[in-house]
Amino acid sequence: MSDNKKRKSKSESVPAPSASPAKKPKLEDIGPDDDEDDVKRLKVKNPDPSLLNRSKLCPYLDTINRHLLDFDFEKLCSVSLTRINVYACLVCGKYFQGRGTNTHAYTHSVAESHHVFLNLSTLKFYCLPDNYEIIDSSLDDIKYVLNPVFTGRDIRNLDKEDQKMSRTVDGTLYSPGIVGMNNIKANDYCNVILQSLSHVKPIRDFFLIEKNYANIKRPPGDTAFTLVQRFGELLRKLWNPRNFKPHVSPHEMLQAVVLWSSKKFQITEQGDPIEFLSWFLHILHKQLRGNKQPNSSVVYRTFLGEMKIYTRKLPPTELDDVQKQLLLATDEYQEKVETSTFLYLTCDLPATPLFIDEFRENIIPQVNLYQLLAKFNSVSEKEYKTYKENFLKRFEITRLPKFIILYIKRFTKNTFFLEKNPTIVNFPVKNIDFGDILTEENKKQHQYTKYNLVANIVHDGEPNAGTYRCHILQKSTNQWYEMQDLHVTSILPQMITLTEAYIQIYELQEEDDEVLEGKQ
Repeated sequence: MSDNKKRKSKSESVPAPSASPAKKPKLEDIGPDDDEDDVKRLKVKNPDPSLLNRSKLCPYLDTINRHLLDFDFEKLCSVSLTRINVYACLVCGKYFQGRGTNTHAYTHSVAESHHVFLNLSTLKFYCLPDNYEIIDSSLDDIKYVLNPVFTGRDIRNLDKEDQKMSRTVDGTLYSPGIVGMNNIKANDYCNVILQSLSHVKPIRDFFLIEKNYANIKRPPGDTAFTLVQRFGELLRKLWNPRNFKPHVSPHEMLQAVVLWSSKKFQITEQGDPIEFLSWFLHILHKQLRGNKQPNSSVVYRTFLGEMKIYTRKLPPTELDDVQKQLLLATDEYQEKVETSTFLYLTCDLPATPLFIDEFRENIIPQVNLYQLLAKFNSVSEKEYKTYKENFLKRFEITRLPKFIILYIKRFTKNTFFLEKNPTIVNFPVKNIDFGDILTEENKKQHQYTKYNLVANIVHDGEPNAGTYRCHILQKSTNQWYEMQDLHVTSILPQMITLTEAYIQIYELQEEDDEVLEGKQ
């Protein structure tokens, strides 16, 4: 037999090496970093009960200091400034990265003897440096403060009369939804808008349930959607019935505003609330994948109205009557009609009087709200000037939205400076009939036309500086509150009408509201 044949027969007689059988897991395989999930994964039969219960018991729970916990700020490590895998120390409230050895959280635990940490993404609690998960129902309140969750039943009960007061960690009583907001430096113009929108029922109810907007399809790289998520988080914190403190910081929300407005709106410089409101509503509508249809987003369903704008061009004043008549007969000078939508109505104040009274003091002029609304009655005309041409316009509202935003134009800019009109607007708080400015034909298209005030934003001080505050109606108690950053006080509705109103939000009053609430 040749050598090749010998090798072949020898190779055939020797069996091929088979894979070694899987090693059966034993209790010794469970290391100090394994928790109950690891025990189950290894499928160890009849493990030591102490291994299963070890993750549920922690001797350091009494070191948690709820007074120092604040989850309103950006979730990044206080040392490395990274946003990945961040843990909150529940003893001092600071944020650190990681959990393993040589991480910032691990180092902090060893150096300061702080042992209880919360993963800000997974909402799991861990004990360091031993590195095991803590499972204890007494920590549920911390998890709820970080991520409040509302059910449909919770939301339906928010405006009911039997809504109870909540209590903070230090014993302070507060009402959910009526909580102050931090002013970082000059962001009160944003705070008043966010507070007002948080009491617009359709907006509030939509954003309190995260799944309403969590699965919205958006193009790759569309990071501006963060603005929607931050607004939802802020509303859930404002309405949280189990807050540790009676105020909320809009820090994360405002950082998203600064970023996605390309620094048009800052937290260190005073801005205009109406500009912020207009931009914010449009970007919310866009990020919720809204289009031109009235029901395409919760923003349009709530605030979008419709009007007709009639425009006719005026002939130059230097022409004589004959030339003017000839021009008025041409097509260019005929009245043109266009249909337009609106998210808010701009009300023009009459000019401030220049005379003073016998006491040598300036008279504070007053005007009725219905006089301002007459601009939209389809009859009143207003002149608009451009660089070359003049136009007369009149406005006819054809469809009223569920919530009407009125912008009372107080500031006018000229070549040299900004002027403020201090005229007081007299308005009723309830039963404002917007049907009075509708034509008979348009009025037939509306079942209800009476509105109630739900939010009122006021400007105090000089035009270039000054501060903003807002008045909010709490429906569960029918009580009005004045809110200026962290300061929250109750106020009589009669006092609201004496302020220099700047932006107002009115809610449609449906006569069947009480019947529907009774059925619920």
